[in-house]
Amino acid sequence: MGFDVVFDSVGGENLQKSFEAAVLNGHVATTVSLCELDLTPVHFKGLSLHVVFMLIPMLYNVKRETHGEILSKLTEIAESGKLKPVLDSQQFSLNQVGDAHSRLESGQAIGKVVIEH
Repeated sequence: MGFDVVFDSVGGENLQKSFEAAVLNGHVATTVSLCELDLTPVHFKGLSLHVVFMLIPMLYNVKRETHGEILSKLTEIAESGKLKPVLDSQQFSLNQVGDAHSRLESGQAIGKVVIEH
């Protein structure tokens, strides 16, 4: 099972995992792509990759209004419950931050690692 759309906000190895998590002909969007990586999985799965650099409208004063509209639409999607984060099955307490970091670094985590206080 995979996902039609995968949104990555971490980058690096997590972006590679996002390619694995997407279905054939799926979509991967990332806000963190300042890295070198193998795009072979993107090619073999027929994925579309969308890289979003959030600062472009501010840095270049280009399409600021459009960018604001996009962010508003994303807010609507998130607040409606249509955006479903993938959370790792193992959760940690604030006292277990080191263990949570180790799990994330080990590559065993599937999705976001949750730390509760």
